[in-house]
Amino acid sequence: MYGAILGDMIGAPYEFDRGGKTKDFPLFSRGSRFTDDSVMTVAVAEALMGLEKGADEEAVRWAVCRAMRRWGRRYPDAGYGMRFGVWLFADGQPRPYGSWGNGSAMRVSSVGWLYDTVEETRRYARLTAEVTHNHPEGIKGAAAAASAVFLARSGASKEEIKEYVTREFGYDLSRTCDEIRPGYHHVESCQETVPEAVTAFLEGDGFEDVIRTAVSLGGDCDTLTCIAGAIAEAFYGVPEELKAECRKRLPDDMREVLDRFGQRLPK
Repeated sequence: MYGAILGDMIGAPYEFDRGGKTKDFPLFSRGSRFTDDSVMTVAVAEALMGLEKGADEEAVRWAVCRAMRRWGRRYPDAGYGMRFGVWLFADGQPRPYGSWGNGSAMRVSSVGWLYDTVEETRRYARLTAEVTHNHPEGIKGAAAAASAVFLARSGASKEEIKEYVTREFGYDLSRTCDEIRPGYHHVESCQETVPEAVTAFLEGDGFEDVIRTAVSLGGDCDTLTCIAGAIAEAFYGVPEELKAECRKRLPDDMREVLDRFGQRLPK
C-alpha cells in the first residue's frame, strides 16, 4: 500500500493543475500529506484482512462499509467528495449511490495483493466498490486498478498488463502521456482517471518516475497518482527512503495497518 499512499501524498499539493504539468517538482513539501485516498485505502485493507475465510459477499460488503465509515469518521477532514461525505456520516445503514467516481479505484490497491487469482481479485474489487460506487463504471474502474496491481506483482510484463486492461475493460491505452497532458483537466470519474493512471505506469521508468509522470498529467492528480503508484509498487517495489518518508507523515493507527498488511504479503 505504500505506493498508493505515497502517490496520494505526493500528488496532493498539485491537484487542480497546481503543479505546472511538469515532472520537475520536489517530491515532498509542507503540503505532502495524506488525504481521503489514503484513509480509504487503509480502511479497505483492514476490512479485508479481518474477514473470515469463505465469508459471503454480503459479509464482505458489510465489513468494508463498516471500516470505511469508522476510518472516515476518525479523519473527517481528509477531503471527501460531497456525496461520499453524505454516505459517510449518514445515520443507519447507508445505501450505495450509483457513483462512477474514481474513489472506487483509488482505495482498492490492497485487493491486488490479498488474493491468489485475477478472478478473485476482480470479485473482491467489485465488492469493495459496490458499497458506494455501484455504477458499472465505478465497478469497472476498481476491478481494472486491482487487476493491474495483481498482474504487476505476479510478474506480468507491461505489455501484458496493457493488453489485459485494454481487452477486459475496454480502456483506451493508445495515447501517450504527452498526448494526454495538454487537454487533461480535473475530472473525478473512473473513465477519465484509471486509463490515465495506467498509462503513467506504463510510461514510467521506475517507481519515482511513475509518480512524477502521473503528477505531471495534472487534474485530480492525488487520486490519479495513488492508482499509478499502487501499480508501480507492485511492479518495481518502493525505495526504502520513500517508505520512511511515507511513514513520517502517517499517524500511528495507519502505520499499524500498513505493518499488519506487510506481514500478510508473500515473502
